[in-house]
Amino acid sequence: MNRARPESIFPALEPLLGRVKKPVQYVGGEVNSVVQDWDTARVHWCLAYPDAYEVGQPNQGLAILYELLNERDGILAERTYAVWPDLAALLRDHHLPQFSLESHYPVRAFDLLGVSLSTELGYTNLLELLDLAGIPLHSADRTDADPLVIVGGHVATNPEPIADFIDAAVLGDGEQAVLDLSALVGDWLDAGKPGGRDGILTTLAQTGRVYVPQFYDVTYAADGAIAAVCPTVPEAPARVQKYVLTNLDAWPYPRRPLVPVAETVHERYSVEIFRGCTRGCRFCQAGMITRPVRERSLAAIGAMVDDGLEATGLEEVGLLSLSSADHTEIREIAHGLADRYAGTNVSLSLPSTRVDAFNVDLANELARNGRRSGLTFAPEGGSERMRRVINKNVDEADLLATVETAFAAGWRQVKLYFMCGLPTEQDEDVLAIADLACRVIETGRRVTGSRDVGCTISIGGFVPKPHTPFQWAAQAPAEVVDRRERALKDLVRSNRRYGRAIGVRYHDGKPGLIEGLLARGDRRVGRVIEAVWRDGGRFDGWSEFFDFDRWVRACAAELGPLGVGLDWYTVRERDWAEVLPWDHLDVGVDRDWLWDDWLEARGQVTVPDCRWAGCADCGVCDGLGVDIEIGPSGRPLVPVTLRRKLGVAHV
Repeated sequence: MNRARPESIFPALEPLLGRVKKPVQYVGGEVNSVVQDWDTARVHWCLAYPDAYEVGQPNQGLAILYELLNERDGILAERTYAVWPDLAALLRDHHLPQFSLESHYPVRAFDLLGVSLSTELGYTNLLELLDLAGIPLHSADRTDADPLVIVGGHVATNPEPIADFIDAAVLGDGEQAVLDLSALVGDWLDAGKPGGRDGILTTLAQTGRVYVPQFYDVTYAADGAIAAVCPTVPEAPARVQKYVLTNLDAWPYPRRPLVPVAETVHERYSVEIFRGCTRGCRFCQAGMITRPVRERSLAAIGAMVDDGLEATGLEEVGLLSLSSADHTEIREIAHGLADRYAGTNVSLSLPSTRVDAFNVDLANELARNGRRSGLTFAPEGGSERMRRVINKNVDEADLLATVETAFAAGWRQVKLYFMCGLPTEQDEDVLAIADLACRVIETGRRVTGSRDVGCTISIGGFVPKPHTPFQWAAQAPAEVVDRRERALKDLVRSNRRYGRAIGVRYHDGKPGLIEGLLARGDRRVGRVIEAVWRDGGRFDGWSEFFDFDRWVRACAAELGPLGVGLDWYTVRERDWAEVLPWDHLDVGVDRDWLWDDWLEARGQVTVPDCRWAGCADCGVCDGLGVDIEIGPSGRPLVPVTLRRKLGVAHV
């Protein structure tokens, strides 16, 4: 780690940009970006998102940490994203490194490289980023001249497949974590780096909230399963606990998000109205690992929206959470914001809307300015039986009542999201989606008196994830998923009355199988990731770059000699006694509770939301010393015109 000011590579980079696609994504200079004086900072962060700018720039987690760190005295934070293969080749040809976006400093010059991981298929991009930066791929080969490589995000709750490539992983909420890390690393740097890299990693491990893979030994049984994961130094705890942020009102980020200079997948100001979910959908890793529910107050949300719109000039506000319509004051939030921005071009959206939480009042508030582009609902399972298995506590009547409300309120297009390949699923469960979609169209035509209504079915392949009740489940083979999806599409097309009003979109099952390998893999899978990267694997989350055969070859070559393989990690069901690769990482949810819920899933027993039905004893609140934080706050939002008359900033 070099604390001297590095040289910007931009003079050498600029002549190359005319030779690549979308060069604007590499120049920086966005509205609200922060360029600090390197020499005045005590700690230097480079925040990385291992995907293209258009995907990574809108990422909410990275935006929060970027703003939070740059607000603190003595801390500098810049960003870097995966570069497209065309620029990667030019960087190598001209001996130029991966660079930060703000100052175009070499990534290797920073003290910490903080990587936000939201998809396992980004692992090959992580290796590409490290290699382009000149950082040794394996943590064991790094020296004091290299930054600490620390990963976070949902995927980091099982970092074992990339254990050899990272120095540490942080579980849970990142806000307090990055401040704690900054303080500890800053003290270590100021003291002259006592103990070298091992010294600071030992200090981080000792907190009990930072996982340092090199301080744990993994042994394997004769059948290929893990025998034990044991700490090798006294400072490393047997179980590493996640960070949990409480009182979200005290952390109102981002207030001044960056405005992209190139087209991105989302261009809206997003406010996280609450964090966590206790609906208990058994497939949902995000819902399990972010417990408990913590709501922002109405006043705090209003202030963030005011600040964000003023700072960015954006005209859409996304009210984010895992199930936004479940906020205890969602009607007041939607009504207050619609009133506040009446007569302007500002629109509201709920990117995540549950079928049983949507109603006509909420529909009208969201459409107050006349924008009715479409609504997305996620029944997830095609049949009533499957919805009981996955604990999606909605039935067909709920869905039809909801779409009736939407069509009556002026919407003409509805999108329904389902999964294929769920545990215990049969062909008829997937084919039932066609009948449900036909009933949606029938309802829309009846309510509107028009044939100008449409329904799009979007289907994703189910991937079992760690820290969920389905972590023990066998993943459906790719050919089974593909066959069921094709059969569904054929069934919809054959319906002469409704088929033309229904679109069917689905994805090839092969990428999902590789995602499953990486999601539930252990350290041995790291060999596969490296082999795929060395064989040219990049941007595996993009269909035009993904190569299933390359992954299959690497699995055979790297895992075959170890007595395991692709099928062993994916389509094999686990039992309770098997040590799972992530069992030593504590996200709060009790393992035995997850197992009991897995058994109840197979028995089609549903579990209610603990916010309203009492504690389900999942272990989060007692184990982590936290609690559910919900409203109501009881403070209405005051319209902008009245607020200005009162002469107050936020009410």
